[in-house]
Amino acid sequence: MAITADPPPASQAAGDRLERLVLREQVAMLYSTIRAATLGDALLALTFGAAMYWQAPHWLVLAWMLLHLYNTSRLPVLTAYFKDQAADGHLTHWADTYCRELRLNSITWGLAPLLFLPDTLPLTALMMLIMMGLCAAGVSAVSPLRRAAWNYLLPMMLCLTLALLLRPSVMNAVLAVCCLIFLGSVLRFAGAQSDLMAQSLRSRFEKEALAEQLAAQVKATEEASRQKTRFLASASHDLRQPLHAISLLGAALQHQLHGQPAGINADRLMQAVGTLGHSLDSMLDISRLDAGVVATERRPIALQDLFQSLNQSFVDAASEKELALRVRATGLWVDSDPQLLLRLLSNLIDNAIKYTARGGVLVLARQRRGQACIEVHDTGIGIAPEQQKLIYQEFYQVNNPGRDRALGLGIGLSIVARLSQLLGHRLQLDSSPGRGSRFRLHLPLAQAPVGIDLALAAAVTHYTPSLPPPARPILILDDEADVRIAMCELLLSHGVQARAASTEAEAAAMLQAAQARGQPFGQLICDLRLAHGVDGLRCGLALARRFAPLALLLVTGETAPERLRYVRAAGVPVLFKPVNTQQLLAAISAQPTPVGNTNGNTSAALA
Repeated sequence: MAITADPPPASQAAGDRLERLVLREQVAMLYSTIRAATLGDALLALTFGAAMYWQAPHWLVLAWMLLHLYNTSRLPVLTAYFKDQAADGHLTHWADTYCRELRLNSITWGLAPLLFLPDTLPLTALMMLIMMGLCAAGVSAVSPLRRAAWNYLLPMMLCLTLALLLRPSVMNAVLAVCCLIFLGSVLRFAGAQSDLMAQSLRSRFEKEALAEQLAAQVKATEEASRQKTRFLASASHDLRQPLHAISLLGAALQHQLHGQPAGINADRLMQAVGTLGHSLDSMLDISRLDAGVVATERRPIALQDLFQSLNQSFVDAASEKELALRVRATGLWVDSDPQLLLRLLSNLIDNAIKYTARGGVLVLARQRRGQACIEVHDTGIGIAPEQQKLIYQEFYQVNNPGRDRALGLGIGLSIVARLSQLLGHRLQLDSSPGRGSRFRLHLPLAQAPVGIDLALAAAVTHYTPSLPPPARPILILDDEADVRIAMCELLLSHGVQARAASTEAEAAAMLQAAQARGQPFGQLICDLRLAHGVDGLRCGLALARRFAPLALLLVTGETAPERLRYVRAAGVPVLFKPVNTQQLLAAISAQPTPVGNTNGNTSAALA
């Protein structure tokens, strides 16, 4: 019966790997000084032999020098380490080789006092000075590995001590004791240096391992985030296509049934479509902010006008829940982007109303320390301290384990955090469970310009269907049959002449035929993603240039950040599915600039 050993635990394997890395560095440090140390040792041996040549028998000195020369000639044995491409796999062998050669060199020097120790005190002191100097100078080179220090110091100093004891005298006995004290001190120092160096190397490799793990985790997190973004973009696009068709058909039905009893059902249908569209738009906002395609256009804003718009937008929602919505008047002006600031505060108020069951919501502005502070107070459920950093994450909701759709998707505060960072407005939260919350936004003050705030008016003005329809017909290019039919039905119900094509070739034929009749199309509405992977933007631009002057309007359900950047770089006006009636008719009546004269900011702001 075969017996298999259990694999070592992960901690043991990691420990063994760490010790091997430490040994690798220790061996590398030992061999890094081998050439310089060998050269210095050879010069010192030559000088020492010349000095001893006149104090001892010549043949004995020559024999010792030949032995030292033999040691020096073994340098290639050591330098072969640098040529070993698999040195990391032979660490124990190279450590043993270094210690062996070091021991042989130390024994050779240790023979010198046994053979040549003179009887005179000055020469004895000189020899001791040379031997101890060798030990002191070499200990720093051999201290990376404790056993290397022992192989270098012990033979040399023990031989010197023995030589002193073999020539008995009080002075030699004292010098022998001094040698032993010196040996103990140097060994202790070398051991401490070796331990300190080993610990330093372990700390270094542990930090590198932690850094690698952290980098791997960051990479995995980033990849998960990219996968999430791609999934949301794909899911959002696939959902937007049929929802866009439902929205257009529902709007046409609502227009046709206006004032009739059945119109109530059409209104309810459009309310449901609007709720779903709002959820998808929130996902789109996240993608656009992450893609960096939202450009800010800062200007002075009258907070009073902004507050009036917010009050009109949310007074009905507050009344339905029997909450008091109070928006205090203010004369402050701030420097910000009107559209983005309006969206940021709208999300805060919407969130406050959703999570408040009784009481109300208060919106006010104060001037503090040269800044304007906009505060949104509520008497809702409050947020515990440990959750206050989590609420800005996507899809995180406080006290909504059942994922009640009435409380939204948990994206609103994530958009708030991104917008405040984009605008450079500091956001603070003060909250406690059961006592409500207060969000405070810090903005720079601005001087009130002469006249009214036209920028805000442009930000909050909605299209009214009373605008005259365009004089020239519109061509719709979309590969979805339901979308083509729904858009044509909606436009025709509002008096806009429209025809539809499913491919580029069909669209080109219709454009050419219209020109030949002297009734050219004035605008091309094109989807970004056409059948078989055809790029709708490229196709639309080609048709617009070929049949100029022809304005181009993109209508797409794409939300992937890279696709949003691609669209913004083209500078073509874009609407995102599902498109409501007001948005579509306003974009058509705006008479977009023909291709070639567009700028890159058309799709920058959040809808």
